Amino acid sequence: MSKQRLVALLRGINTGRAKRIAMADLRHVLAEMGYSDVRTVLNSGNVVFDCSPAEAADSAARIEDALVLKLGVPAKVTVIGAGQLAEIVAQNCLQGVASDYSRLVVGVLKRPEEDRGKLEPLARQSWQPEAFALGRHAAYIWCPDGVLASRAAAAMGKALGDAVTSRSWTTISKLHALASA
Repeated sequence: MSKQRLVALLRGINTGRAKRIAMADLRHVLAEMGYSDVRTVLNSGNVVFDCSPAEAADSAARIEDALVLKLGVPAKVTVIGAGQLAEIVAQNCLQGVASDYSRLVVGVLKRPEEDRGKLEPLARQSWQPEAFALGRHAAYIWCPDGVLASRAAAAMGKALGDAVTSRSWTTISKLHALASA
């Protein structure tokens, strides 16, 4: 049976005192669900795993349910395929602008077709010294003064709420390397 490589991004995991999950526990829960080759990246809810194409479609909802039932932690989950992640990486036009990849933010869209329309006005604005660009599945924000001080990141959050989860370019690059292996 063929397997599909997926990447799950859990929103808000281990970013403060709430929603604490040990990555070993997270890997165990996904393995119990029948997913294979489950690996986590960093300590902030980034998981690469394999599953059958039939399981892929509802994997985000299944993982959200399992987080609550098995670990007692509610979190929104965005699941993308390895190919989609490769496209997100390829479409980042801000790599050359950023001098610190920890401040280059990728907002992965939960519902790209719907969410892009909400972000297109932001992509037309000037954010100097920041920068904002929009790809097919993600928004890219250069935050030279840090994410917390970013007007563009705040505007994206206001426009999309929990329909977006953000990762630094450094994390996206690590996920891409693992998902492509």
